Amino acid sequence: MNNALNLIGRLLIAALFLPAGLAKLAGFDGTVGYIESVGLPLPAVAATVALAVEILGSVALILGFQTRVTASVLAVFTMVASIFFHAFWAAAPEQAFVQQLLFFKNIGVIGGLLVLVSSGAGAWSLDAKKEAQ
Repeated sequence: MNNALNLIGRLLIAALFLPAGLAKLAGFDGTVGYIESVGLPLPAVAATVALAVEILGSVALILGFQTRVTASVLAVFTMVASIFFHAFWAAAPEQAFVQQLLFFKNIGVIGGLLVLVSSGAGAWSLDAKKEAQ
């Protein structure tokens, strides 16, 4: 049962990141503008990194490939994104509650990613196949 739950968990986490990465790819200019609007430097580079992390990280989680490293990268990425894009402490009062919900949702996602860092991908993964060789 643990391996099935681990796979389902990886799939559900990927379900958050993969559509976000594909949306960034499809709407690249809008993503660059959004990143620019929060004052981050090199917005085109940041958008490229974000979509690469989200898409490649999702595929890696789905396959269970380099899961501990992938989950670590996604956890750091999610924390940085949360600080810059869901800064509820600096949001207008009418937006603060929603931004706070999004921020703490991301904290929960980071928690799930850290569990993957500690436990690995489980037996139903490319990581397990590599370890068995």
